[in-house]
Amino acid sequence: MTPAATGTTVVGLDLGGTKIAAALFAADGTVKARHTRPTPALDGPAAVLDALAAAAAEVDPDRLATVLGIASAGVVDPRTGMVTSATDSLRGWAGTALGAGLADRTGLPVACDNDVRATAGPELAALPGEHGSLLFAAVGTGVGGAVAVDGRMLHGASGIAGHLGHLPSAEAAGLPCTCGATGHLEVIASGPGITAHYERLTGTSADRLETVAARAARGEDAAVHAITTGATALGRVLGGLANALGPDRVVVGGGVPRIGALYGDALAAAFAAELMPPLRGLVPRPPAFGHDAAVIGAAALTSTLPLHHPGAAR
Repeated sequence: MTPAATGTTVVGLDLGGTKIAAALFAADGTVKARHTRPTPALDGPAAVLDALAAAAAEVDPDRLATVLGIASAGVVDPRTGMVTSATDSLRGWAGTALGAGLADRTGLPVACDNDVRATAGPELAALPGEHGSLLFAAVGTGVGGAVAVDGRMLHGASGIAGHLGHLPSAEAAGLPCTCGATGHLEVIASGPGITAHYERLTGTSADRLETVAARAARGEDAAVHAITTGATALGRVLGGLANALGPDRVVVGGGVPRIGALYGDALAAAFAAELMPPLRGLVPRPPAFGHDAAVIGAAALTSTLPLHHPGAAR
């Protein structure tokens, strides 16, 4: 579903740990206004909700919108409108009544979802027919994801579906994960995970993934190994999931894949090695949509998910 299909004027919001992006979409899907502002990430949930409402007001000063969709960092249950889990990048965000809180502040009905699922929405809508299946991974400071089967985005209990970073990975065996478990994909395949693996291999520090990538480009074996290990781990997990889900398209986005062909080639090779015969020829693709994907997807949520209304009984 795209904003053009909503038939109404919609505000789309994208909440990240550092930035809030807002856009006003006309009924035909064209963007009428845009706005960005910093996220008051350390000031608590009320401050974040206030900033979101202010961003919505900034793009829609004439109050043309009749509904609002938000793509939010954290684990979001779109049915209850609650943030059921979140990292410390947004202080105190877990437990926030996102749908109700934003509806009360804006006076608009609100649909909400996790930011990765919202970003994957336009990818799903672009598949031919009405029953496409999609496997979407977002690899950056963490490893997020979204899964759609037969045209329907999966949300799961408490909105947890799609969190690919917390699948087991042999390459991450014994390594502690931020969720409290050990051996999860995120700790070896994310940007910080690859960087930490390089530091374990060398005993030297690297301030960020790009530093490791630059050393790999100069031929440093440990840097090459750290990057290809992370990419291989992701490729194996995605290949196994492809066998289980049978997607029409596999998309890998986020900042980590942009470090270059070393990463992409290792990921693709590991992915292909896992596939059952009917899926051979399926390859991971970069996202088809650019920086607007999250706000486009957020606006489209208003046509597919429950709406949380201002002043509703809590």
